[in-house]
Amino acid sequence: MPEWTTLGKLLIEIGLGIIALGVLLVALDRIPGLGNSISWLGKLPGDISIKRENFSFYFPIATSIVFSIILSLLFYLLGWLFRR
Repeated sequence: MPEWTTLGKLLIEIGLGIIALGVLLVALDRIPGLGNSISWLGKLPGDISIKRENFSFYFPIATSIVFSIILSLLFYLLGWLFRR
């Protein structure tokens, strides 16, 4: 059963990380001058945005690719650090 407690602790840590990220994003939006620091997010060239009268469609392809690259590098570095 020790592997279940390890998994439980990992899930709690991931949840706390997501909460911390959410608080950080809310704080960035409320601090004058820093709210615009992430305004580019979702407006990259390559993001598809279609707006009509009664219809709007948004698909952030370029933003998804940027996030994928950043997260891949982050997880690679974390894996490299923990293997040492």
